[in-house]
Amino acid sequence: MNHLENALNTLEIEIRALAAARRTLGQSFSDLVELIRARPPHGRVVVMGVGKSGHVANKIAATLASTGTPAFFVHPAEAGHGDLGMITQADIVLALSQSGQTDELLRILPYFKRHGVKLAAMTGGLASDLARHAELVIDTSVPEEACPLGLAPTSSTTLALALGDALAICLLKANGFTRDDFARTHPHGKLGRSLLVTIADVMTPFDQAPVTDAKASVKEGLFLMSRGGMGFLIIADHDRAAVGVFTDGDLRRCLDRDLDIKSAALEEVMIRNFASIEPDKLAVEAVNLMENQKISALPVIDGNRRVVGAVNMRQLLRAGII
Repeated sequence: MNHLENALNTLEIEIRALAAARRTLGQSFSDLVELIRARPPHGRVVVMGVGKSGHVANKIAATLASTGTPAFFVHPAEAGHGDLGMITQADIVLALSQSGQTDELLRILPYFKRHGVKLAAMTGGLASDLARHAELVIDTSVPEEACPLGLAPTSSTTLALALGDALAICLLKANGFTRDDFARTHPHGKLGRSLLVTIADVMTPFDQAPVTDAKASVKEGLFLMSRGGMGFLIIADHDRAAVGVFTDGDLRRCLDRDLDIKSAALEEVMIRNFASIEPDKLAVEAVNLMENQKISALPVIDGNRRVVGAVNMRQLLRAGII
């Protein structure tokens, strides 16, 4: 038995199924996109299916929801035991059944008719009861299943899955769904963090930040820098306006000069031309700024140049921004 040959043959059969659908996909698909777009503002797409079609339906619902089209999955059997109450006249039902004769689906079709719920179907059974009752039918018939017995849904489920992706992408583009929109529904993902987390979310606030005044000695600054644990000091005036920074690197350069750290004031050695960032900026902007400036920490200042906190690369790493 040549496993690789069997695997390649399976892929070839499923590719042929997708290619056939590419040739036959027609106006009904565009009509489905517009039907969903025309639903009332509070309407959702309710995706249904049993068995393998149910697993595909669940995935389609999840993809629609994550790309800007409110959707959820309802199992037809559970629907007949009360979950029909989740479905309203504002919703669009998308039912998946390769045969179009799935008992659990057929039993609840009268409910949709009575309550004016619009029904679309993805089915290979174009003469089936499901197709006959649906307002729109997307053909998922395939030349053959990859299963050599012709029993296990394989090519047909791959096609239904691909059509679900196509539906989601059409709606995404038609609705102008953006990366920012995507991030709002994926706050735990890296993209969500990079587009939603601000400096204020991760910074050390002013009362805990390593801030001192310019008259403090370098030695005093060293103690404060060690306690702060951020690798730098922020130098501020009596109005909390940032006037300079002093870093670990600056300290090493002072020692190379044999500077008396007990008597020398920070104003003699601080960096007056420094980068900073505002608290409402995205955290990812701080990453880019630090990388470009080849630094590892930034003062956080408001619009009046007043210090409100500090942020360093370690905090951004801990927040999952990097």
